[in-house]
Amino acid sequence: MEELIRKIPKAELHIHIEGSFEPELMFEIAKRNQVSIPYKSVDDLRKAYNFNNLQEFLDIYYAGANALQNEADFYDLTYAYMLKAAEQNILHTEIFFDPQTHTERGIRFETVLSGICHALEDSRKNLGVSSNLIVCILRHLSAVSGMETLEMAIRHKDKIIGIGLDSSEVGHPPVKFAEVYKRAKEEGFVLVAHAGEEGPPEFVWEALNVLQIDRLDHGNRSLEDESLVAELVKRNIALTVCPLSNYKLAVVKDLTKHPLKLMLDKGMFATINSDDPAYFGGYLNENYQAMYRNLNLSKEEIIRLAKNSFLASFLPEAKKQRYLNLIDEIAG
Repeated sequence: MEELIRKIPKAELHIHIEGSFEPELMFEIAKRNQVSIPYKSVDDLRKAYNFNNLQEFLDIYYAGANALQNEADFYDLTYAYMLKAAEQNILHTEIFFDPQTHTERGIRFETVLSGICHALEDSRKNLGVSSNLIVCILRHLSAVSGMETLEMAIRHKDKIIGIGLDSSEVGHPPVKFAEVYKRAKEEGFVLVAHAGEEGPPEFVWEALNVLQIDRLDHGNRSLEDESLVAELVKRNIALTVCPLSNYKLAVVKDLTKHPLKLMLDKGMFATINSDDPAYFGGYLNENYQAMYRNLNLSKEEIIRLAKNSFLASFLPEAKKQRYLNLIDEIAG
């Protein structure tokens, strides 16, 4: 089964590019930019990756992002992830980036975007990995700041397909960004949002009914509300589930009790993703393997999850079908 996981074509739909910042690359970029980071070595930084909750992770995440200064830095960060994606038979990825993490430090939006997009273009040509790019709004900042970021994204609709919502969920309900999402919808962006990771099922309802999302990021706590589960199934809303992230952030205490299999059993449109793989100890294949080992997933369930990853993507239908056919060929 682990050989199938390595070989089967997959899409990744929940990956924060800043969360793929491996310690070795972080130190390399910090050195060339003469930026100080609060760790003495790669080993010290790895030891700091023992989080108790989402906020402790975010504190380290934002500290590391300070090393990113120039277009070349964002290129190197993105291309490093795309190399890993190609190694893991990820044929398509839909990448999140957090402009406010950088614009709040005085880095221009266009600097960030240009570095990421050049890396994605080279990845298409050199690695055969296709991609879409989604701007995430930081929910711990104001709705005004979120709207300003959306306006920046609107100027680059040729490169950005969607708007998302991430960062600290508790205390920042989706409704806070209702006007931002209304404007994004008017502009034709696809809409996604983190909800139901640490926040309650009510946040998922708000994401569905107020933000009118097209896809749900995380969504674990939806299972606490049977009517919400039924609504997600009825609307065929895909969930971008991140198992190792859930475990590392103590959202799930025991991977043998991870809700992914229950989601599948209930007919939910679940996918597997890595979230912030440099911080959470595993890229996409490692997340698949963790679920196979701990939940005893069948071959049919692995294939279903791989197919779901393409079906839940924002690719054109013809491309989705091409990837689904490829899965059938390889899975046998």
